[in-house]
Amino acid sequence: MNGPKFVRFFSPVIEALQELGGSGRPSEVREFIAQKLNISEPERLELLAGGASRFDNQVSWARFYLVKAGLMDSSKRGVWSLNDHSRAINSLSFEDALSIFKQVQAEFQTNRNSTAELSENEEIVDDSIAPNNMTVNDDSSYRQKLLETLMSLSPSGFERLCQRLLRESGFEQVTVTGRSGDGGIDGHGILQVNPFVSFKVLFQCKRYAGSVSSPQVRDFRGAMMGRAEKGIIITTGTFTPDAQKEALRDGVPPLELVHGEKLLDMFENLELGLIPRKTFDVNYHFFQEFKT
Repeated sequence: MNGPKFVRFFSPVIEALQELGGSGRPSEVREFIAQKLNISEPERLELLAGGASRFDNQVSWARFYLVKAGLMDSSKRGVWSLNDHSRAINSLSFEDALSIFKQVQAEFQTNRNSTAELSENEEIVDDSIAPNNMTVNDDSSYRQKLLETLMSLSPSGFERLCQRLLRESGFEQVTVTGRSGDGGIDGHGILQVNPFVSFKVLFQCKRYAGSVSSPQVRDFRGAMMGRAEKGIIITTGTFTPDAQKEALRDGVPPLELVHGEKLLDMFENLELGLIPRKTFDVNYHFFQEFKT
């Protein structure tokens, strides 16, 4: 196929959102596409050099270009949604999708200062981390840099960082135990839901580029049984499909799984370890009707 590999996901992204009622969380869209296209587990677990899932990243690139083409709305709250243009689309052929890709590329080539992530080298685009927001700037690779920074931390440093992240997210009495032989439990905290309800939560931190497997999820749950109502596994990597199913298995305490992409989202939402800046990008589609 000509063009970047992620172009094949243009139509599935639209179809997924149509099936989900016009909007959906990124994880819902990816799961729909994986089932619809029978994406194999090895393909879903394939990682980029920075540790992010290649499949997840390609779907995110597809969404990015669809927003730039005016076929999807952007959201600061992490919800992907269709607009009037895309709701009317039944399906896109690969040729149609490739045409959209080239159109967006051509528009952005008019502004060389805003095309760092819209490289003409298709392999570079495929292997780079897709921007999570819709702001185009000359340093859109900050997510990759953030992930690389997390990977460079020491194991104990990553545990302390997760402690800070949980505190910033509203947890209280967050403690890092740092004990070995404790079933993988790295710390605990209290989540105060309201003045009447609170939960003790145990957490595990995994700083690596691999995938957390279902046996690792079961081991962590076994270690927390009888000690807490809730468990969280935080990783810079990913979780296998079986691990995700195991986390929500009926009859056992549910576990929250925070994979690398979700972890980066949390740092963005909390503006933790990131220096925010505001910029603007020209919406070329807005001015298109005034050219004639």
